[in-house]
Amino acid sequence: MNVDKFYQSRRKEWELLSHLLDSGQQDIHRLSPKDVEMLASLYREASSDLALAKRDFPNHQVTRYLNQLVARAHALLYQGEPIAFRRLWEFATSGFPRLFRETAVFTLAAFLMFTIPALVAGFGIALDTDSAQWLLPASAQDLIPIVEDKSLWIDIPIEERPYASSFIMQNNIRVSFLAFASGITGGVFTFYIMVTNGLSLGGLLGLTSQYGVGWDLANFVIGHGVIELSVIFMAGGSGLMIGWALLRPGLMRRRDALAQAARKAVLLLSGAAPMLVIAGTIEGFISPSETIPWQVKWAVGIGSGILLYAYLLLAGREKKAHWNTPNEH
Repeated sequence: MNVDKFYQSRRKEWELLSHLLDSGQQDIHRLSPKDVEMLASLYREASSDLALAKRDFPNHQVTRYLNQLVARAHALLYQGEPIAFRRLWEFATSGFPRLFRETAVFTLAAFLMFTIPALVAGFGIALDTDSAQWLLPASAQDLIPIVEDKSLWIDIPIEERPYASSFIMQNNIRVSFLAFASGITGGVFTFYIMVTNGLSLGGLLGLTSQYGVGWDLANFVIGHGVIELSVIFMAGGSGLMIGWALLRPGLMRRRDALAQAARKAVLLLSGAAPMLVIAGTIEGFISPSETIPWQVKWAVGIGSGILLYAYLLLAGREKKAHWNTPNEH
């Protein structure tokens, strides 16, 4: 075929395709459904024309023009969906709570790894304060003399609370990511982190109760504790998920099982981590405040817990279809 005849026979279609591409301006959502259908059809035709041109006129200007035209159309039609607010919103409103429910067995396991040692330490030390010497982890041993003086370590000066809040957020995020990353040890170190944190909290609550300052510690913890501990349980569950994939890959190759578990674990932790900002803010400003009544602190803690678990357990559920029976009108 003569190149001039080829160009004249297809020129109108190419110009129409170019016009549609200009109208799209790198965003296919600007085009109407009819225009998108036409764009797809013209793209397929131009791709076929390009194949013929490369065969018959490989070095001609028409071939170079067609190559650019087809490349523009391909970029518009097959562009990757950008990480936009809408996708983040969908993950926050439905994707994350669904993932939480899907992986709840691992979060529950982390919860038990924390709670059982906390109860053992709490009741054990409450019955025998001398047991604090061996039930409390080394990181909490320095607090024993403070509690014995009927004091607490939680008083944060008002002028230091913004800095303390920032530090608390960073520390909580560090603990959460450490519990998550420890899954690579087969979950062994994740188990250790859950147990030691449980021993610390439960043991200190038991110890302070014996020296008359347990209520003050409970008032401090309750405001931020529900959210903070929930996130730590999710982080621990993420680590256990990775550890389980390493130890029990099932019918999958261990590498594939690990990749699948890691993807879910990262998404779970990514959705949970922002909650630590809320917990850290409460812990820095509300929990240590002496002017805020204890009733308010408990209301904040219980209320935030109800809202959090209503979101985690109910958001993103599919609506069940209602089928009319023959007797219904």
